[in-house]
Amino acid sequence: MNEIEYECLKRKINQLIRIDLNNYKENQMMRRLDAFIARGKSTNIIQYCNALENDPAEVTRLRSFITINVSEFYRDRMHFDTLRTAVLPELLKTDQKLNIWSAGCSDGEEPYTIAIILNELTPRLKHRIVATDIDEESLKKAAAGGPYQLHEIRNIPPYFLVKYFNVSDEGYTVKEEIRERIRFFRHDLTRDKFSFGFDLIVCRNVTIYFAAETKKTLSLKFLNSLKDQGVLFIRATETMLDANDLGFRQLYPCFYRKNTCPSHEELRKLTPVILTR
Repeated sequence: MNEIEYECLKRKINQLIRIDLNNYKENQMMRRLDAFIARGKSTNIIQYCNALENDPAEVTRLRSFITINVSEFYRDRMHFDTLRTAVLPELLKTDQKLNIWSAGCSDGEEPYTIAIILNELTPRLKHRIVATDIDEESLKKAAAGGPYQLHEIRNIPPYFLVKYFNVSDEGYTVKEEIRERIRFFRHDLTRDKFSFGFDLIVCRNVTIYFAAETKKTLSLKFLNSLKDQGVLFIRATETMLDANDLGFRQLYPCFYRKNTCPSHEELRKLTPVILTR
């Protein structure tokens, strides 16, 4: 795939899937799309673009490929242990009812993990948890609470499986008492406006695919969306080397506390808006 072909494909993807590949690492995305298209029936980019126009199933397959919906409950268990034993208890000292955003939530495993942890820590309280993703198919599974397969629930303690999941031939489904604590919305991190006033934002294994400038912009938006002393939870592969410059202070590996407010110039285009149904 040459640069001209890539530009044509980017426009088609933006038109049909509403994903702007200009925000992604170009060389990495070109290689991935080359390999993806080569596994199909099309012999060139023009033919593949035509196929997208006439095959909704291929559009769905491509969307899933680009958004990389791979997740599981308690992914990187040690970091969720830090969330449970240190980060959340500290946030709860300031506010008993937390406002949490799981950004790029995929099939819902991470926000449900957080809801389960919070139910164990504060069983009589219902916190506000908003979970968003760009992929509407993933959001349907998330809102339904599954069903999830063995590889997705492998890190869940057996006691929690009994307490928080129903089991059927189709797999494991989150019980209603936990499902009702999370509101799922479609949201594009690179296009849509952000809400604000969050105690905790979880965005893991998402920004690793974005270009450097897009990552910086998102970090500033997350900073603006957090309350003073709010915490951003990312994955180890997304370490923020410029955290101090952006206004964060590292608390623990993968956890960054809002330290200062960004400048007016940095925020002038980042007007927040509340997510609603």
